[in-house]
Amino acid sequence: MKTAAGRRQHSDDATRLAAGSRAGPARPRSADAMGVSSKALAALLLLLGLVWFGTLGTRALIHPDEGRYASLALEMARSGDWVTPRLNGLPYFEKPALQYWIGALAFLGFGVSEFSARLWPGLAGFLTVMLVGFTARRLWGRETGIRALAVAASMTWIELNSHFLTLDAGLTLFLTLALCAVLLANAGPPQARRRWIWLAWAAMGGAVLSKGLVGIVIPGAVLVLVSLWRRDAALWRGMHWLSGAMIFLAITAPWFVLVSLRNPGFSEFFFIHEHFARYLSDVHNREGAWWYYLPLLLIGMLPWTSALPWLFRPGGGGSAPIAPRHLLLVWCAFILLFFSASSSKLPSYILPMFPALSLGVAMAMRDASAEALRRHLLLPAVLWGLAALASTQSARFASITAPPEVLAPLASGLRSGAALVLAGCAFAWWCLGRRRVTAAVLGLAVTHALAVVLLLQAHNGYGQLKSAATLAAALPPSITPDTPVFAVRDYDQTLPFYLRRNVVLVDYEDEFALGQRREPDKWIPTLDEFVARWQAAPRAAAYMGAATWVELHRRGLPMRIVFHDPRRVVVVKP
Repeated sequence: MKTAAGRRQHSDDATRLAAGSRAGPARPRSADAMGVSSKALAALLLLLGLVWFGTLGTRALIHPDEGRYASLALEMARSGDWVTPRLNGLPYFEKPALQYWIGALAFLGFGVSEFSARLWPGLAGFLTVMLVGFTARRLWGRETGIRALAVAASMTWIELNSHFLTLDAGLTLFLTLALCAVLLANAGPPQARRRWIWLAWAAMGGAVLSKGLVGIVIPGAVLVLVSLWRRDAALWRGMHWLSGAMIFLAITAPWFVLVSLRNPGFSEFFFIHEHFARYLSDVHNREGAWWYYLPLLLIGMLPWTSALPWLFRPGGGGSAPIAPRHLLLVWCAFILLFFSASSSKLPSYILPMFPALSLGVAMAMRDASAEALRRHLLLPAVLWGLAALASTQSARFASITAPPEVLAPLASGLRSGAALVLAGCAFAWWCLGRRRVTAAVLGLAVTHALAVVLLLQAHNGYGQLKSAATLAAALPPSITPDTPVFAVRDYDQTLPFYLRRNVVLVDYEDEFALGQRREPDKWIPTLDEFVARWQAAPRAAAYMGAATWVELHRRGLPMRIVFHDPRRVVVVKP
């Protein structure tokens, strides 16, 4: 069996920089061909960190997910109740509390802002990228580690989901940690295996506290499927079940026990309604076709989409009992099929497969010729070129809810991003002609990551149509801290965050139904009751849709408009 040092020597340089013998006579190795210097790598990591974190707070939070999770964390920070999550002041049990805790700490430590709200997904995504690079380096050598890090950092779905406030970036960090710990345990010396497996159990605990049972379903199912496929129980025998389960329960059990004791009925709602009913039925109205995730997979892998078939090439096993390629393949396939079979679909659900895809691409890249890597550049260049061409016709996509003045910055950002990616492809083409594979990968990765950042910034104008940032700014001159604010038959999840206060729901339930049953005095069930409350109040403000405003106007309710757009109206009592 190879030693750890021997395995590290088996880097991309040992493969003659992607099978140079097949591409023609070998060239003398230059310093650039040998790899990237430590100083250059440190500079690139610093640039990545500055761009990654520097753009977290430059865009308004958008409805629904970003507003929901920001409001949950803000309510926890204000109330000091770290056990029972509350959304807009009402008990909310759809997800575990880990992300709310971290978000609340960010607000307490850095102030209430978009940056603080997005800090955890941003940090989780950044750590996921670092973890991918670290794992690839331990398994396949320094150059492959650098390439894996670059692939993960520039993969569209990882970067995008790290810059929006959802639960999936945190879940992906812990699931990736569990996967990488098993990979390293599987390939490492026996004396280090227990520590890696214990880390995997702890990571599964973090995943469960991030988003529920899926945090253990995915690793558990992959373990079963790999063992059945390979007809090898080696992974099972080395899982340290007793001590591992104790670590897992020590992390997960305290909160679940406390929240159940304080909130009777929590367990039934959380485990039955939010897991089994969500997965097996369309109770949340998030249906999608069986192929729903296939376009997202292909787009999300950019600029490395054409490398997807490489994952099915044999190799990458080394001396490990179970080949890393097999673990990665089963991991990705199960996540894709598991969420495709679900009756509840959202684009970010398949995010946990992309770090594994990054590892698989970097592993397979060791055996790809420079000519094959050059051919790979054609797909991202063509797709971005076509997107830039389509952006010149952005006016054709304009509508009442997406006016031309909002689409124009998006189109401009798309063209600028395309120019960056095409420049990166040209640079990578030039580097590959000189067998500088790592430099080529970094060149494409850097330009593509910057292109995605440009698109994110250009999206802010459109995002504000789905945010309460602008309308909340119109209210302060007309209200006092004691003025009630109502959300009538409509609700924007970002409203409590930007108002820095909760609102009174009127004739609106959705995901608040459980909390409204438990605390019925905190909402108004009917429009008639709202009318009476409005007329009795000395001062009041309300958020509503345009149709509701028309209905109330016809009823003669005294209202003065302080903000409106094609979808929303904000009024105060004159």
